[in-house]
Amino acid sequence: MALDSLYAGDGTNRFLINGLSKGDWLSALTFALAVAVGLTPEMLPMIVSANLAKGAMAMSRRKVVVKRLNSVQNFGAMDVLCTDKTGTLTQDRIILENHLDVNGDRDDRILEFAWLNSFHQSGQKNLMDMAIVEQANKAGISPVLTRYRKVDELPFDFERRRLSVVLDHDVGDQLMVCKGAVEEMLDVCTSFQEGAEVRALDQIERDALIARSQAYNKQGYRVLLIATRKIAQDDAKTHFQTADERELVVRGLLTFLDPPKDSAAHAIRALNEHGVAVKVLTGDNPIVTAKVCRDVGLEPGTPLLGGDIENMDDIELDAAVRQTTVFAKLTPLQKARVVNALQASGHTVGFLGDGINDAAALRDADVGISVDTGTDIAKETADIILLEKDLMVLEQGVIKGRETFGNILKYLNITASSNFGNVFSVLIASAFLPWEPMLAVQLLIQNLIYDLSQMFLPWDKMDPEFLTKPRKWEAGNIRRFMIWLGPTSSVFDITTFWLLWTVFGAGAAYYANGGGQIIMNSGWFIEGLVSQTLVVHMLRTQRIPFLQSTAALPVTLSTTLAILAGCWLPFSPFASALGFQALEHSYWAWLVATIAAYMLLTQCVKTVYIRRYGRWY
Repeated sequence: MALDSLYAGDGTNRFLINGLSKGDWLSALTFALAVAVGLTPEMLPMIVSANLAKGAMAMSRRKVVVKRLNSVQNFGAMDVLCTDKTGTLTQDRIILENHLDVNGDRDDRILEFAWLNSFHQSGQKNLMDMAIVEQANKAGISPVLTRYRKVDELPFDFERRRLSVVLDHDVGDQLMVCKGAVEEMLDVCTSFQEGAEVRALDQIERDALIARSQAYNKQGYRVLLIATRKIAQDDAKTHFQTADERELVVRGLLTFLDPPKDSAAHAIRALNEHGVAVKVLTGDNPIVTAKVCRDVGLEPGTPLLGGDIENMDDIELDAAVRQTTVFAKLTPLQKARVVNALQASGHTVGFLGDGINDAAALRDADVGISVDTGTDIAKETADIILLEKDLMVLEQGVIKGRETFGNILKYLNITASSNFGNVFSVLIASAFLPWEPMLAVQLLIQNLIYDLSQMFLPWDKMDPEFLTKPRKWEAGNIRRFMIWLGPTSSVFDITTFWLLWTVFGAGAAYYANGGGQIIMNSGWFIEGLVSQTLVVHMLRTQRIPFLQSTAALPVTLSTTLAILAGCWLPFSPFASALGFQALEHSYWAWLVATIAAYMLLTQCVKTVYIRRYGRWY
C-alpha cells in the first residue's frame, strides 16, 4: 500500500510539474503514465510465482509433494516444528514385545484377548493392532478363536482412550474385550484376574499396575491394558453404549516397542542449528515420550499433559507453551490449541502428523506436513506431503523455503529502492530541465529490458548467513531499505544530467535552437539502465559483490545482456525512430566513472546500513 501510494503520488506530481513548467499537458500526461508504469513492480506476481514454483520443483526432487505453493515460503519462515512422536521420531515399526498377566509373567491368554479386540474392530487398524494380529498369526492363535462372532463395537475416542468389542460364541454368553491406555482402563475396572482367581481391584493393586506400566514406559515401551467382562445370556443384547464399559476384569498388559529413528537426532540438531525449535505433541504416555525424546537428543523437560491444558485459559497456555517441549496425552483439539497458542506468541508453526487425530492441528498450522502413508484426512488437510517419513527432508525444506523467500525479498528490496531513487531523479529533472529527461516510449523500453533481466532472480543464490535463521515479512525493513539505498542512484542521475547538459552540449543546443533533448534522452537512457541493472549485483548480497559473492549464472547472463541491449539501442538502426542519437566516444569514459562511483557509494551505504541495523534483508 505504501509503495502504491508513492507511485500514484509521484505520477501526479510529474504530470503537474511537466504541465505547468512546459505547457504541453498531453506530453506531460503520457510521460507521467509511462513513469507510473515504470515504477510499478509489475513483475512481482511473476517473480513470486516463479520462486514458489521453483522451490516446489526442487522439493519434489527430494520426494516432497507441495500441495499449496505459499507453504514453501511458510516453510522458510517456520521457527517452531510441532511433531507427533510415532513414525517421526520413531521408526514406525511397532513390535508387540510382551503379553503379560498382572504379575508380569508371559501369558498367551492375554494375546488371545488382544487378538479378539484388534481383529474384530471395524475402524482403521493402527500399528499396534497390526502388531497384535501379526504376533497372533505367528503363534497360531487366530484360527482357534474364529468361533467368536462380533456383536457390537465401542470405537476408540480420545476422551475414553480405549476400544471395546462385544463377542458372542457357542456357549451363549457374551464377552466384552476392552483394550486401552492404562489409567483410563483402570477407571472402568473393578477386579483383576490372578491365575484362576478373580480378586477385587483395590488401590494397592491399582498403584502396582500403574507402577509396572511406568517401569516399562521408562524403558521406551508403550503399554496397553487388556480387560474383559462376561455378559450373561439373560443380559445379552445387540447394541451397547460406553456406559456398558464397567465392572471390567483386568487380564494383563501388552508392551510395544517402536525404536527411535537413527536419523532423528541429526535432523533435530540440524533444525535447531537453523533456528527451528522442535516440540513433540502426542496422545501417548508422557514417560515413554520423554524416553524417546532423550534417545534422539531432545531434552523433554517437564511434559505438559492434556488434562492440564484443559484447565488453562488462553493466557496461561500462551505462557506455558513457550517453556514446554513435550505435550503428552493430548486430544486432537488440544493439539490444535497448542499450535494456536504458539502462533499467538508470534511463532510461525509447522506441524508434522499423519493420523486422524492430527487433522485439526494440520489445518491450523502455518504449514501442515503429512506423509504419503498417512490417513486420507491428514493428507487432505496438509500443505506438504512427504513421500518418505524422514526428518532430514524437513531441514532441506526449511533451507529451500528460506532461499525462495530470500529471492522474493531480494526483488522487492532492489525494485523498491531503485524505483524510489527514480522518483527523486525524475522529479528534479522535470522541475529544472526544459523538457522531459526521457520520452515515454523510452521509459517503457527501459523498463521492459530491466524487467526481462529480473525474470531470472528466482534462480539466484542466497548468502549462507541468510539461511541460518527463520525469515518473515517485515514491511518496515523494506521501507527502511528503500529510503537508505534509493537516493544513492539519484546522486549519479543528477551528475549525469549535469554532464549531458554541460559537457555533451545538451544545454548549448537548447540555448542555440531549443534542441538538446535527444542528447539528454540518449545519455540518461543508457546511464539509467546500466546503473539500475548493475545495482542488482550490489544489492543482491550483503557481501562485496563479484569478490565475496557472485550471482548465479542465469542472473549474470541476463543482466549482462540487458546492459548490452541498453548500450546498443542509441547506436542501432532503430535509434531515430525511438528518439535516440549516437553519443560521443568520451561518453563511455564518463559512464564508467559514474557507474564505478555509484557502486562504491552503494557499498559504503550498504556497510553503514548493516552495521546500524544488524541485517540486510
